[in-house]
Amino acid sequence: MFWVPLLLLAWAVAGVACLRLCLAAVRGAAAAGSDAGTGRDLTLYEAAFLSGGPGRVADVTLVAMARQRRLLLAHTGWATVVDPLGRDEMERSVIGAIGPQGQSPLAPVRAAAATADAVRGIAERLVGAGLAVPDGAGTTVAEAVRQVRLAVPAVAGLGVAALLTPVPSDMPRHLVALWFALPLVFTLGCLAVARFEVHPYSPWASPAGQRLLGELPRDAGDDRTYLTSVAVHGIRAVGEPELRAAFAHRGPYEGH
Repeated sequence: MFWVPLLLLAWAVAGVACLRLCLAAVRGAAAAGSDAGTGRDLTLYEAAFLSGGPGRVADVTLVAMARQRRLLLAHTGWATVVDPLGRDEMERSVIGAIGPQGQSPLAPVRAAAATADAVRGIAERLVGAGLAVPDGAGTTVAEAVRQVRLAVPAVAGLGVAALLTPVPSDMPRHLVALWFALPLVFTLGCLAVARFEVHPYSPWASPAGQRLLGELPRDAGDDRTYLTSVAVHGIRAVGEPELRAAFAHRGPYEGH
């Protein structure tokens, strides 16, 4: 009867993962509220944060300054200040990160700008408006979905292990497989429901924030729309090859 503890373990893995997903979805809906963001327009930096977090805010700031010729981003990955007067807190954060020499590799500039007070202020405003996922609020829907996806092969692996262990002669192996199919179907069903009910999964934007992101203009063809596309889609939306080459040296950034 070695397969029974394995079955209990499979149910525990599936149950915990699916419970976390349900709790994350409920927390996200409760934090946002049905009227969150009503009558509100997102700024460029807010759209960037909701789409890609602090690193995306730094990226869109750098792209905007480079397109306005106030910052030179070389294809070698170096940033050079052309206009030392930032027009807002984010631009001043970027200029301050480059330093008094007026030139710096792009990776440390991006990392410093992404952790600046200006970005934290953006995050706090969005969380207060119910548009962003609060930092430290527990498992987000995106994280919970990843856990459920990991539970699927775990349950399947436990089922295979059970079939490889000795079973009583009066217990057909196909019946053992059927018992393990139940937690597997349960886990796959949770993923299917999450796909229809809470997709897309975002570690940054609440459901209300995702709704506002979906209302942003995308095809107007002006500079504002271009930067909005970069804010939402990231550096892959940058059309200039040399500018994209500069961001190949930007380095990773992880964090809220």
